[in-house]
Amino acid sequence: MSDLTSGQLAEGAGVGIETIRYYERKGLLPPPARSRSGYRRFPAESVDRLRSIRQAQHLGFSLKEIQ
Repeated sequence: MSDLTSGQLAEGAGVGIETIRYYERKGLLPPPARSRSGYRRFPAESVDRLRSIRQAQHLGFSLKEIQ
């Protein structure tokens, strides 16, 4: 699988695009690479990372603890 757009990442992980942006600001997701036209491009592994973050939240961990 190649790099993903924000929309593809959101769909694959079952979260909203704003959630991805929020996690980026909080440092839970590393800053993504940018395409020549400025679009954010996430590595495919980001789907698993987002799913792990969400699972940890459902288990009761705070974002600070996850970080």
